[in-house]
Amino acid sequence: MMELSPSEQITYSTVRIECEFKNNAGGTGTGFFFQFLKDESTGNHIPVVITNKHVIEGSCKGRIIFTLADSNNDPLDTEHFRFNLDNFETFWIKHPDPVVDLCAMPIAPFLKEAENRNKSLFYISLEKSLIPTEKQLAEFSALEEILMVGYPNGIWDHVNNKPILRKGVTATHPNFDYCGKKEIMIDAACFPGSSGSPVFIFNEGGYRDKKGNTYLGQNRIILLGVLSAGPQHTTQGEIEIVDVPTGKRPVAISRIPNNLGLIIKSERILELEKLFGKLTKRV
Repeated sequence: MMELSPSEQITYSTVRIECEFKNNAGGTGTGFFFQFLKDESTGNHIPVVITNKHVIEGSCKGRIIFTLADSNNDPLDTEHFRFNLDNFETFWIKHPDPVVDLCAMPIAPFLKEAENRNKSLFYISLEKSLIPTEKQLAEFSALEEILMVGYPNGIWDHVNNKPILRKGVTATHPNFDYCGKKEIMIDAACFPGSSGSPVFIFNEGGYRDKKGNTYLGQNRIILLGVLSAGPQHTTQGEIEIVDVPTGKRPVAISRIPNNLGLIIKSERILELEKLFGKLTKRV
C-alpha cells in the first residue's frame, strides 16, 4: 500500500452524502467512516458511515460515492463507485436520544455488492483510538488548532472524490461541556454541507501541551467531535442555534452565520456503538 501522510489519510475518511427530498429539493452533507465493535485480536469490526440525523431526515433518495482501489489496495482517485439508494432515511440507525444529532449506516452490504461486481473500494476508517483519552484531555488547553473535513456548500473535488479541509481553533475549552451539553464550540467557517464533518485536533510535525511541553516531530490527531449546528444572527439582531443546513434546500437569507460551530463530542459516538452491539445480539 502506498505511503500516505496523516492529512492525506484523513481525506479518505469522509464521504459526500447527497439527498433528495419529497419536495424534489436536494441537499448535501458529510459522513465519515468509522469502525464499530472492533475485535483487536482479529481486526473484525462493523464498518459504518456516521453523520447527523438532520442530514438524512426526510430523504427519499440518497447517493454516496466511494473511491475504487487497485489490486494493491491503493486508491484509484479518479475512479469511483456510486450507490444510489431509495428510502434513504431507512438505512440509518439513529441515536435514541432525540437531542443527540447522530446516526450511523452499516456499509457491509455495499462492500459486498462491490465485491460481487469485482470492484474493491478504498476508504480509511476512523477508530475508537482517536477519541481523546483521559491523558490527552489533561493536555488540552482552551485554545487548540482544529481541522474540519467535509463538503461546505457541497463543494468538493469531484474528479478525485476529495473533501475540503478547513482549519480553525476551539472557541470553548474541549474539556468543558458547552452550556451543560456534551458539545464544544469551534471557531471555523461552518457552511451548509458541512453537517456531519469530523473535527480533529490536528498537529502535524509537533505540538505544545498546556504545560508548555514541546513535542517536536510528533503528530497529534484526535477526533474532537462531529459538526452539527451553529449560532446565526437574524435580521432582528437575535442569535439562535440552528442545525447547519444541508445545502440546496431553501434557507432564509435573514439568517447570517457567524463562523462559529457546535460539535458533538466524539465520546457520544460510543453510545451509537453500544446501540449496534444490542442490535447484533438480537440477530
